[in-house]
Amino acid sequence: MPKAIRVHEYGGPEVMRYEEVEVGAPGPGRIRVRQTAVGVNFIDIYFRSGLYKAPQLPFTPGNEGAGEVVAVGEGVSGLAVGDRVAYGSASGTYAEEVVVEARMAVKVPEGIDDATAAAMMLKGLTAQYLLRRTYPVKAGDTILFHAAAGGVGLIATQWAKHLGATVIGTVGSPDKAELARQNGCDHVILYRDEDFAARVKEITDGKGCAVVYDGVGQATYPASLDCLRPFGMFVSFGNASGVISDFNLALLGQKGSLYATRPTLFTHVADRATLEAMAEDLFGVVTSGAVTIPVHSRAPLADAVQVHRDLAGRQTTGATVLLP
Repeated sequence: MPKAIRVHEYGGPEVMRYEEVEVGAPGPGRIRVRQTAVGVNFIDIYFRSGLYKAPQLPFTPGNEGAGEVVAVGEGVSGLAVGDRVAYGSASGTYAEEVVVEARMAVKVPEGIDDATAAAMMLKGLTAQYLLRRTYPVKAGDTILFHAAAGGVGLIATQWAKHLGATVIGTVGSPDKAELARQNGCDHVILYRDEDFAARVKEITDGKGCAVVYDGVGQATYPASLDCLRPFGMFVSFGNASGVISDFNLALLGQKGSLYATRPTLFTHVADRATLEAMAEDLFGVVTSGAVTIPVHSRAPLADAVQVHRDLAGRQTTGATVLLP
């Protein structure tokens, strides 16, 4: 019987158990996949801890993975047994085998291996909707990306540089600063040691940025708003440091008629045609070499507890992949 990570109660990393599970045949509109690689993301911690609620307990965490289709449910078109597929907004992917909605899976092109595919779907599609759909970054823009050495950050900063932007990134350590520089950042700010809003003003000669991409949350608000030019856009897409609990709408007016938005990947990929177009855009920049997907850590699926400890302790850079 295949194995998976199961969470029977919300809590710390230790609540995850590695145990046998029934997978079953795929129902209508679904496929069964034998996974070869599983992506790890901060959202998995939110679900495990109970910050985000799973539909029921026990549950298997994970949204991202790649592998081979081993069975196809009724009404599925475009995918067949033997296809290599990947997905970034499935559910229950911390598993050897998983049943996912076919509409969430895309075929992986030649030239992209399974570990890269598993590491790039959620983070890469997130970078895609941030840079191409939320605020379309163009040549000449100056942008600020918080946590530039993280999984989404390292993809997004390379991509933004490829689009012709001047990229400012914030990071938490000198090692991460070096990594950020290697991945497209023109300017790197150590946010623990420096006032990042003041540094952004210096770097931009007081003009500010067109957009701030903020997956950090509580620790960077409201200072992120001070980094924007008039009519700039504050894009909040995560809360690694805690949720922004008291967002003050009046500040947007005071600080220059700013825009603020809180997009999610799930809304963007709910439409199949949009998902396919986003994936095509992502696969294009990766296969061309414009963006390299940084898989910095690989671990057995059974070691998910330690992987979560490392991720929550900000010990990781780039992408982490679990291998079933």
